[in-house]
Amino acid sequence: MSEAITTARPYAQAAFDAAQKLADLKGWSEAILSLAEAVNHPEVQAIINSPRVAQADIESLMDGLLGAKAVVQLRNFVRVLAENKRMQILPEIASLFEVLRADAEKTALVEVDSAFELSDKQQENIISSLKKRLGRDIKLVCKINKDLLGGVVIRTGDQVIDGSARTRLGEMATALA
Repeated sequence: MSEAITTARPYAQAAFDAAQKLADLKGWSEAILSLAEAVNHPEVQAIINSPRVAQADIESLMDGLLGAKAVVQLRNFVRVLAENKRMQILPEIASLFEVLRADAEKTALVEVDSAFELSDKQQENIISSLKKRLGRDIKLVCKINKDLLGGVVIRTGDQVIDGSARTRLGEMATALA
């Protein structure tokens, strides 16, 4: 995994630089995320990892997945990935690209796990608190995690705020011991 991230980093940076020059971070983001999702599909995996499939065929497949509206620079980026046999690291490239994009746009993707569905008011409170704390616009993704007894676990980048009941009970048990 760490090797894939290390390999993906210069490709993500190159894609980000090209997208920024074209002032199309959103378009490139959507295209790279779409390709990353495609390469995770077992049938596509079989094709890109097969030694019997010609590089030109892989390029053609990926070019077809991009669609007719893709700019030349994006097509060239995908061609370079195919030439260097780097299609399998597209998910890591996409992840790193999103980090670079969020930094450039001063946004933060925040994942919230909760035992129950959060109301709109609760989501607004989380967004406003994190906006003050992080100094960025917040994109909130909420998930229900039935393993939590109550409370929430908030993740953004490498930061975790664990306000779950399980953690609170563990802290209480440690304090009483």
